[in-house]
Amino acid sequence: MKRFLSAATVYFLMLFALGFVLGTVRVLFVVPRIGVLSATLAEVPLMLIAAFFTCRWAISRWQVPPTLSARGTMALLFLVLLALFETLVGVALFGRTLAGTWSGLATPAELIGLIAQAIAALLPIFVGRTWRQ
Repeated sequence: MKRFLSAATVYFLMLFALGFVLGTVRVLFVVPRIGVLSATLAEVPLMLIAAFFTCRWAISRWQVPPTLSARGTMALLFLVLLALFETLVGVALFGRTLAGTWSGLATPAELIGLIAQAIAALLPIFVGRTWRQ
């Protein structure tokens, strides 16, 4: 049990840190030049590539078994940590309300970001598994 909890936590922390850095660069330098939606579309592939390699590394490093229960729990923990920290950062650093944080998901750029986060959360289920015919 400890293996997939550690893997999920490290996977989350590494992606959250990268997302925070790339998000800062996106907001400060890229958005003013090409707009919110285009900047988000440029950032998402980078984050998903990083998510794939980070997930694969974490699974390998902590030897998370390829069972649906282990990988599903890893995915769920990643998603819970992501939602919690996204909300906390929005409230603490940017002065958003809880309602304001979640209502922002109605914009196309935020919706694309949410879809990318869902894909990153599901990666542990699929990365490094062998599929039986």
